[in-house]
Amino acid sequence: MISQLQIGIGSSYKFKNTGSGIIFVWVKFKKQKLTLANLISSIGNCEQLNLNQHQDMEVILEKKDAGDWMYRGEGAANLVLGYNGSTPAFIGKVMRLQKAPVNGSKSMNSPTALTVHERLLWKDTEDIVATSNKELACQLFVKHIMSPLLGSTYIDSGMRVPASKEFLESVEKNIISQRPASRVDAAKVDTQCDSVLLMSDHSLFPRGTHEVEPCISVEIKPKCGFLPSSKFIDEGNAIKRSITRFQMHQALKLHQGEVSEYSEYNPLDMFSGSKDRIHKAIRDLFSTPQNNFRVFLNGSQIFGGLGGGADSTNFVTRGKFEDALKCVIQGGDGLRTMSFLQLVAETVHNSGVLDRLLEVQKLDNLDIDGAIHAYYDIVSEPCMVCRAFGKEKMSQRYLSLHSISLDESLKIVKDFLIAATAKDCSLMISFRPRKDGNTGSPYNNLYLESSNQFFDYKVNFIDLDLKQLKKMEEYYELDKKIVTYYSRMVETEERQKKNTSTMALKTAN
Repeated sequence: MISQLQIGIGSSYKFKNTGSGIIFVWVKFKKQKLTLANLISSIGNCEQLNLNQHQDMEVILEKKDAGDWMYRGEGAANLVLGYNGSTPAFIGKVMRLQKAPVNGSKSMNSPTALTVHERLLWKDTEDIVATSNKELACQLFVKHIMSPLLGSTYIDSGMRVPASKEFLESVEKNIISQRPASRVDAAKVDTQCDSVLLMSDHSLFPRGTHEVEPCISVEIKPKCGFLPSSKFIDEGNAIKRSITRFQMHQALKLHQGEVSEYSEYNPLDMFSGSKDRIHKAIRDLFSTPQNNFRVFLNGSQIFGGLGGGADSTNFVTRGKFEDALKCVIQGGDGLRTMSFLQLVAETVHNSGVLDRLLEVQKLDNLDIDGAIHAYYDIVSEPCMVCRAFGKEKMSQRYLSLHSISLDESLKIVKDFLIAATAKDCSLMISFRPRKDGNTGSPYNNLYLESSNQFFDYKVNFIDLDLKQLKKMEEYYELDKKIVTYYSRMVETEERQKKNTSTMALKTAN
């Protein structure tokens, strides 16, 4: 399908569905230069053109555009910017920029975006294997792998927009003072990229012709929702079968200064299917949000950390949040926050989206203790784990993993990496009060008894990044470190309890 429209005097563009779900756009110019914003404004959105696909624009974001994009937050791999300008085409959009290590090598596009072994791993998805652009490979991964697994209703794979190096450098300068110091020291905007990812701002509802209601959204990182039971878990790591990864990781983060106190949040509560336990999980995240719980009002963050994390929620923070809820949640002072947390918990429970997420997380059925062996067979390297264990232990426990076919090894690692994406993603839930008698909304709704209000809500998964194969060794080493520091913390607490008991006994005598 190829179509063509006129844009202004003597200018035209055409688009083509390539079959991969990505639409490429070519632009011809005569007598006038067409900016990206004007192009998108002229084209309108995909629905107006009866296209159910996203578009990739062959026009470039320039340095002058950088001032309209504001820092929203960041994770380990990407920065997120929100649009603060006045161009209608960009209102309601966010931009994702790839990060590069401060002291790392420059990123370069190769004939393919994946390594030789990654191409083998994703061989069943031809579009991913064939692309020479790393960012596009990540976008295609979301479209072809994660969307079918989690449900296309909940996923927006976005559209790629070319960006000049000057634009990326200008953005880097503009936002550096707003980023957490630890993030600035570790990574910067990857100015070697030639495009950025533009997506709908899921902290907002799409603009319509009706009167705009206030919108409040919550971003939750639910983390891994099950305990591993793999027979390949080493005896020294047996604690993993009874304590969640999130809870153990807290000890390491405390040691490294990433968090200031231990979180009471337990992912097993969030994924339990019990309304009461989900409510407890939401309350625990609110009490100690770290980087796992953020709230936005009309697209602006009003609660939680930015790129780093937030300390425990104190009295002042609670008061400010309570006041901010006045325009959305009905109720007296001190009651609005409780109503909001209940609204979030009931929506998580009723929507059932975490059931789908848990299914994808459980694709990791061998744990890293098992999957790491399949990884070494794929890359045709001696297994460093078996070498560290010694021949006797290897033959007893892991020989079977090194005796399977290459296809079986590929499936183990592929499933592990897909599950790793599911364990690391975020859930964005947006709410807006529903006016009395408004029955024409296309969104799901929920009645909140405590405030006597109906709310429209929508749910989206975000941060569904393609994990690199070479990260397998890092995952294994981090896993060992997490278990080690948690075990040390438990031993220290037990010694302290024993010493306290001994001192109390001596005092009593």
